[in-house]
Amino acid sequence: MADNNTIARPYAQAVFRVAQDNDALAEVAASLDAGRQILSDGQVAKFLANPSFSDDQRLEILTDLFGKAAGEDSVFAGNSEHGVNFLKLLLEYGRVDVLPEVADRFDALKANVENTLNVTVTSAVTLSDAQQKEIEAALKSRLGRDVNLSTEIDEGLIGGAVVRAGDVVIDGSVRARLESLSNALVA
Repeated sequence: MADNNTIARPYAQAVFRVAQDNDALAEVAASLDAGRQILSDGQVAKFLANPSFSDDQRLEILTDLFGKAAGEDSVFAGNSEHGVNFLKLLLEYGRVDVLPEVADRFDALKANVENTLNVTVTSAVTLSDAQQKEIEAALKSRLGRDVNLSTEIDEGLIGGAVVRAGDVVIDGSVRARLESLSNALVA
């Protein structure tokens, strides 16, 4: 059976094309982000799978949730024919649970068109603004793209940082170095 990322790919591509044709990339991205949040824990998808609901009732529940999570301007809150049709399609084929993966794929397509890259830096301590700007500038220079930097803290790293930029992971943490040294000594 296909995993959710495989299933999500064609949906994300279709939504992306429609959003791009309608000059609504930012609006659709925000709405999909709300969908990611709504469905992230699986409880809403499980609730919607209840066989006592009709597809129309499920659609009404979803559009209400989108209206509350993303505001009435959400393309999935019922005010956009394209957005409602997309939700109907997901409901018809029982694919509402892949909406978080559709959002991830959409974000990747949007970043590619905008020549941006979302980067997460995980460090043992909080990074100063100057450190964040220095990392951002270095990554922009190295990757040739604008960088949207977000930071996380993981005290288990001991020191250093782990940089995740798309499929690229740069692990400069002290923990990784200690593990590498331990493996070298054991071998």
